[in-house]
Amino acid sequence: MNQIMSLEAIKKEFGGEWVLIAYTELDDEMRVTQGRVLAHSPNRDEVYRKLLSIRGQQVAVEYMGEVPEDLAVVL
Repeated sequence: MNQIMSLEAIKKEFGGEWVLIAYTELDDEMRVTQGRVLAHSPNRDEVYRKLLSIRGQQVAVEYMGEVPEDLAVVL
């Protein structure tokens, strides 16, 4: 997956999955707006294992699904 994609295209293609993104653009609030998908999986641990092998790239891990209202997210 060498193609740079918008975050919306990534959400559409990988909905409901965890995605490791080498980002190429952020918005004013430091949110990913586009990048290359390095790994994706419904299993978060698989994406984090791939993260351990990444060096020298600016990356983000994002969940491309709906976060339940009763779930607390810590950043």
